[in-house]
Amino acid sequence: MRAVVARSPGGREVLALADVPDLVAGEGEVLIDVVAAGVNRADISQREGRYPPPPGASELIGLECSGRIAALGAGVDGFGVGDEVCALLPSGGYASQVTVAAGLVLPKPDGVSLVDAAGLPETVCTVWSNVFMLAGLQQGETLLVHGGASGIGTTAIQLARALGARVAATVGSDWKAERCRELGADPAINYQASDFVAELLSATSGHGADVILDVVGAAYLSRNLEAVATNGRLVVIGLQKGATAELNLGALMAKRAAVLATGLRMRPLAEKAAIVASVRENVWPLVAEGHLKPIVDRVLPLAEAAEAHRVIEASEHVGKVLLSV
Repeated sequence: MRAVVARSPGGREVLALADVPDLVAGEGEVLIDVVAAGVNRADISQREGRYPPPPGASELIGLECSGRIAALGAGVDGFGVGDEVCALLPSGGYASQVTVAAGLVLPKPDGVSLVDAAGLPETVCTVWSNVFMLAGLQQGETLLVHGGASGIGTTAIQLARALGARVAATVGSDWKAERCRELGADPAINYQASDFVAELLSATSGHGADVILDVVGAAYLSRNLEAVATNGRLVVIGLQKGATAELNLGALMAKRAAVLATGLRMRPLAEKAAIVASVRENVWPLVAEGHLKPIVDRVLPLAEAAEAHRVIEASEHVGKVLLSV
């Protein structure tokens, strides 16, 4: 089969399309003929050698894909050869085939093309597990999403709005703010031009955000504590601007707030399968009804994975960048 390999840890130039050994579905796995793969910032970290795959997983890059089932391993029920699916992967998506535990596979939702479906698993599972399963965002509450124009951000805006929450978002430009407003974010704040905390507090009459979904990390910790509401929940899922910061525990206690930090990739299979099952039950109907759709910025050929990484690194996109196989 064909796959994008990273010849060594490094810059985009280490990525190359190559022939690699064919795959066979093991017990409890399905073999998928990949149609498209999603590109995520975590892929860049893996390429650079800073985010290795879980033990026993493929060394190939790629955390989500869509395609058709080519074969079933022993003990797999509920899927058949030829089914159109998408899947949450520990790695391996940048390839013409992938094997994955059946518990991490989702049927392609109605109303979404098979290519676009590649942009759903990682973002939807991340948002659903953190904003709703963990932080418990409720109807009528306010969600603040940092990086609102990203794949995670565009998913969080749509999903929270569909379930009756108000959404605020931060972005790095006015044109991205406008795109977030179109998806339902109000306010959408250009953090380059204004103070996001002041803008949020003004828009919410001083209440702040009941839940904050943060991909920035250390650089925003103290500002997030100012922005979070009393009894609010700050969920850190990314460390784009640092992993270490000082936390004012007195201010945290005064607001009776919680700081939560999670990851998805390294969780045990059973935990990830439970998230996927919950997504299928609770989110897939919203996708089928048109309340949530993958926002696809562009689709590039698999051979142009380096260009896809450049687009992500330069933050030139809104929503997802996909690779077609």
